[in-house]
Amino acid sequence: MAPAPPPAASFSPAEVQRRLAAGDCWVRCGARLYDLTGFVRHHPGGEQLLRARAGEDVSADLDGPPHRHSANARRWLEQYYVGELQGDPQGSVENGTVASVNTQKTDPLMEPKFKVVDWDKDLVDWRKPLLWQVGHLGEKYDEWVHQPVTRPIRLFHSDLIEALSKTAWYSVPLIWTPLVLYLSWSYYRTFAQGNVRLFASFSTEYSVAMPKSVFPGLFVLGLLLWSLTEYLIHRFLFHMKPPGDSYYLILLHFVLHGQHHKAPFDESRLVFPPVPASLGIAFFYALLQLLLPEAVGGTVFTGGLLGYILYDMTHYYLHFGSPHKGSYLYNMKAHHVKHHFAHQQSGFGISTKLWDHFFHTLMPEEPHLKMQ
Repeated sequence: MAPAPPPAASFSPAEVQRRLAAGDCWVRCGARLYDLTGFVRHHPGGEQLLRARAGEDVSADLDGPPHRHSANARRWLEQYYVGELQGDPQGSVENGTVASVNTQKTDPLMEPKFKVVDWDKDLVDWRKPLLWQVGHLGEKYDEWVHQPVTRPIRLFHSDLIEALSKTAWYSVPLIWTPLVLYLSWSYYRTFAQGNVRLFASFSTEYSVAMPKSVFPGLFVLGLLLWSLTEYLIHRFLFHMKPPGDSYYLILLHFVLHGQHHKAPFDESRLVFPPVPASLGIAFFYALLQLLLPEAVGGTVFTGGLLGYILYDMTHYYLHFGSPHKGSYLYNMKAHHVKHHFAHQQSGFGISTKLWDHFFHTLMPEEPHLKMQ
């Protein structure tokens, strides 16, 4: 196979034909050309299908049903972009002419930039589980992990452990929403009985009665505290830079968040698996119960748990949803795309930019909110 041409190269129909005749697998979307030869080499199950479409215009496949995946399919295809087709975009490449197509303009705010990878020469062997390889990257790890690709990641040798490391998005509301509903009902009843007092453990004389009317405020406080926790975890834990000489800290970072930045469209790893999530949830519950009266701490915790559910669902939607232009979620998606593909050390808010404003970590091109 001839070396891949540089980006934005220009190819005549005859040149494309020569490459197809040599066994390369090129497809096009309008006048844009994509070389899928390396992909089919590593995905033999899809080789027959892709070879059958070699030279064809795949725009109709991307823009046709099911429509909701077209944007993600285009993002996946972009990492294989090699250049533009010369001539009038009418006709058929495989017959030496150029087929007509109505190309869909992509929104520049939503257009990620993937690394073009030679899978045979990458720093890791993609045919093997990555977890035990990344620790050996040393000082090269930080740069490597922030060069996104669109293929999924395998972490473990064991099929069972690998399956347990993946999570369907709907498992989060399915598991945790019933707990939110039960705790909300239970703690509201406790407040309604009129026996909840603040500071009772320190002073009976100066303790403060807590009526049931404070329940909504405590619940919203929990939501707000979760948004702060979300920001702090994302910024200081998920985006820590592990020392290049620490094999195990690199492994830890890759498991926690590095694998998500390397493969941001691996949908099986976009939400937190229930088992490790339950450990974190239990920790925050115990901490609030230690610091506050049971019903007060429990209500704040319940609001925070709802915040966690909304965070995970928002995060999944920002990767795979198609929000209406100008909407809140559209702006958050543009914010998150820039975090993944341009400014990994800023823009840490997922469900809100509030704390990015407060701590001055907005994207460089966005104005900071002046704090008094």
